[in-house]
Amino acid sequence: MLDSNYVDAFQFAGQDIPWLLGHWAKHKPDHPFLIWEPKSGEEKRWTYADFNAQVADIAAGLAAKGVVMGDKVLIHAENSPEMVLAWYGCVKLGAIAVTTNTRSVGAEITYFAEHTGCVGAITQPKFARAVSENAKSLGWIVVMDDNSGEAATDEERAHGFESFDVLRGDGASLPERPAEPMAPAGIMFTSGTTSRPKAVVHTHANALWASRMGPINIDMASEDTYLVYLPFFHVNAQSWSIYTTLGVGGTVVLQPKFSASRFWEVVLKHDVTHISLIPFVFKAIAAQPIPEHKLKVGVFGLVMPDLENWLKLRILASWGMTETVIHATRNDYIQTYPNGSMGKPTPGYEFAIVDSDTGKPCMEGEIGELWIRGRRGVQLFLEYYDNEEAMEKAFTEDGWFKTGDMVMLGEEGNFFYKDRDKDALKVGGENVSAREVEDCVREVGGIGDIAVVGQQHDMLDMVPVAFVIRGMGAPESEDEHAAAIIVHCKENLADFKVPRAVYFRDEFPTATLDKVAKNKLREIADEMPALS
Repeated sequence: MLDSNYVDAFQFAGQDIPWLLGHWAKHKPDHPFLIWEPKSGEEKRWTYADFNAQVADIAAGLAAKGVVMGDKVLIHAENSPEMVLAWYGCVKLGAIAVTTNTRSVGAEITYFAEHTGCVGAITQPKFARAVSENAKSLGWIVVMDDNSGEAATDEERAHGFESFDVLRGDGASLPERPAEPMAPAGIMFTSGTTSRPKAVVHTHANALWASRMGPINIDMASEDTYLVYLPFFHVNAQSWSIYTTLGVGGTVVLQPKFSASRFWEVVLKHDVTHISLIPFVFKAIAAQPIPEHKLKVGVFGLVMPDLENWLKLRILASWGMTETVIHATRNDYIQTYPNGSMGKPTPGYEFAIVDSDTGKPCMEGEIGELWIRGRRGVQLFLEYYDNEEAMEKAFTEDGWFKTGDMVMLGEEGNFFYKDRDKDALKVGGENVSAREVEDCVREVGGIGDIAVVGQQHDMLDMVPVAFVIRGMGAPESEDEHAAAIIVHCKENLADFKVPRAVYFRDEFPTATLDKVAKNKLREIADEMPALS
């Protein structure tokens, strides 16, 4: 029997992330790889040859700092060219880049740095103090000159640490490093909306897998351009967008963050063909006219014909998570898929839907937890770093990864997303999809936004309650609006699915990528008076 480690490595023999970048630097040296579009609009460009050379220089600078293969380097920054160059510089050297959410508080920064054992950090002026005060075990800190294109304040500049330029060494002096495709390349932390963030380890092979499958999943070609405005410290930007682009030798346009006022300007300026969509994005540009554009694809979580018709592009449904590296579902661009579908399994992933209480497979039309199987370090992440307990909970003995997402198999093999396992409601022994209730409430007039969670109940364990942000057309009275919501739900849902209460809010607490932090809403609900 062949050793499994040998088999895994053989799939990408002689290849790793630096090899892929070098491939395009050799074969498409003058093609633009990275275009920086900061808030100021002062564009900067790197061809593949330029970028590859600067990555080597930074790798040499990191080596001069004492960084060696396997060391971990904290990169705590918002989108910027320096952040991307630093990430690939670490990987070039064989180090592991640890990207972290810049909205994290001090205790979280401490945890990120200490849990992964980072030897140093690369950050921006506005985060330098937070990093230095909370990650005291670091050997060194290097600070960029500005905050994603915006000038630092005098106070921010007085950080006392070395400038990012100290990392610009001599790439030509860097010794050759043989490709090790199964070696770790990066660590990203899960959002932690339901538990403490886990450190997800991706390998070079994970990135290569994403670079091969991503373009097929979303119809991306060599001359296409992906606009990236979601944060690089998460998988959508780092993998779905940039690995996919790197797989075909395309172009990335990078912004510090999403800008509604500049969205169409940048799309038209660079003939952007691909974007990632989250609800916040299309809500933010809803009032703007749609110009003639060259956008081909918007990558979204489900098939949505109305969104396609409005934005005049193809919506390709892609579901995935940090642990799957790239889109684990897709709807190809030739066949027709039903509205609301999250697509079908991407080749290379095995899917199963399982009743998490009994462990039995769910049949068509039944809601259960999505389990996925693939090679760890290739299709799936390698591991949760230094967290054996989380690994044991996440994987079955025969290799199935428990995603925690509730889905349903529909006709013709289409999958439909229902909810996160932690957000699924168990009402008196009945499974309730919060998504289904939310969709029903949206049919009532005057709904700006809606989130359904479970509130603790003495008899039924929990009951559904609705948090609502009122929108245009809402009745003047909140009591009247709440009554209308309850009546509509009673008319359209089984009785155990009907919200027992409606709580109005001006805004919702949010987590990563502006997702509603339902764990916070559950806490708020449990502080409300007991429901009958």
